[in-house]
Amino acid sequence: MVMPDSRFDLIIFDCDGVLIDSEIISADILISLVADLGISFDVAYVGRYFLGRSFPTVAETIRREFDVVLPADFEAAYRSALQETFKAELRPTPGIERVLATLSVPYCVATSSSPERARMSLDVAGLSGYFDRKVFTASEVPNGKPAPDLFLHAARKCGADPTRCLVVEDSLPGINAARAAGMEVWHYVGGSHLSALGNETPYRGRVFDSWPNFSDMIEPASNEPASGDGNDGQPVRK
Repeated sequence: MVMPDSRFDLIIFDCDGVLIDSEIISADILISLVADLGISFDVAYVGRYFLGRSFPTVAETIRREFDVVLPADFEAAYRSALQETFKAELRPTPGIERVLATLSVPYCVATSSSPERARMSLDVAGLSGYFDRKVFTASEVPNGKPAPDLFLHAARKCGADPTRCLVVEDSLPGINAARAAGMEVWHYVGGSHLSALGNETPYRGRVFDSWPNFSDMIEPASNEPASGDGNDGQPVRK
């Protein structure tokens, strides 16, 4: 049931880097795989060019920028290594489980991950039970982030007006996609990857770095602007 005073009818969570602390794991595996092909880049490069993108987009960027023919099994090798490492190391972002267990506003996931990876990630992190069938992936729309297609698709499937949706994202492509969809977007910077990947997102909307008071934050307050764009871009620590 929607909370009577909430200004949102639907919360749309990104998955990697928002619900699960996965981006550093993914970056390390990708760096290791391309190193075997004689390609070298670091975690800052991953953060700058790949964060928030689908794997087909990442692979195409590598082909183009490094003028290389990737092995036919490149994606399969990446996903296999990712699955094994996730099983051993993947964790939800600190505090998100309590948010999902107590949040009264309807919510869903909209992710650039493949359906298989999204299911596996949420299962391993122990979060799949919170989302039932409300997990939407880039495979369901013509264009992935930063196009608005995925977020509009999620809103439509959940029966929500885009202008009454809040998106929680960690990447610039995701932020741009949400804004293009006409949705409010908040930048979650609590994942371990944002400092390690050197990601410096020039975002001046609401920025926050922890989950404990998220449910309170979505309620309108008389001393806050109606939109997150009034924030000075510094992390909100409540």
